[in-house]
Amino acid sequence: MNATLTVLGSGTSMGVPTIGCSCAVCHSSDPRDRRTRPSVLIEYQGHAVLIDTTPDFREQAIRENICRLDAVLYTHTHADHLLGIDDLRPISFLHKPGKLPLYAHPAAVEFIRTMFRYIFDANYKFGGLPQVELRPLEGLLELFGAIFEPITLIHGDAKIYGFRFGSAAYLTDHSDIPERSLEQLQGLDILFLDALRYKPHPTHSTVEHSLQTVERLKPRRAFFTHICHDLPHEETNAALPDNVKLSYDGMKLEFEI
Repeated sequence: MNATLTVLGSGTSMGVPTIGCSCAVCHSSDPRDRRTRPSVLIEYQGHAVLIDTTPDFREQAIRENICRLDAVLYTHTHADHLLGIDDLRPISFLHKPGKLPLYAHPAAVEFIRTMFRYIFDANYKFGGLPQVELRPLEGLLELFGAIFEPITLIHGDAKIYGFRFGSAAYLTDHSDIPERSLEQLQGLDILFLDALRYKPHPTHSTVEHSLQTVERLKPRRAFFTHICHDLPHEETNAALPDNVKLSYDGMKLEFEI
């Protein structure tokens, strides 16, 4: 079935512009150089699935006129992927039936439950809480006729999730991809990859490393995300292969899910 992927945010953990930075990218007039924290929205058959709730989720949701969500998937529990959870409140109030489901690795579920105890503590007596429920995810997840497959990634010394859904895959925040995960990523139309910058980083992929992944997996289209202010959009795109581009906030792509 047909689906639309919207890039809600394409930036790194500090966002672009970065606070206090005087570099050319942080002061660029190109709107594609303005990068909120990384997240995507997948829409199909009247349903909407969000990957990660960034600290910029409120701004992203208003920009894209997000009025409903049917599920949220979490890649991991770092602040730039999680701290917008409280901004799910107005959307969760509208979710029917029951509470908005949040899916994550079992260890991430326990982390979120502890970190946001006020949301999940049944004895909390004050109102206005997000109406959400945590559900552990360790294997294939069927949501409204589509399959979401967790893909194990290495993020520094941690194992986190990327996701494959139909002919597309979203792999943010990784320094390496295990061999088994590479086998799960064959035959893609769209592949999103972490590509922080050119200079090596201990927990993130570089442009060169992600280009090597593209060459191995040979997706029809590849897009880089989690981009810092080292990469000016237009100049970087001009140096990339024809089938590889930087993503940008608000980008929309059609694919088969």
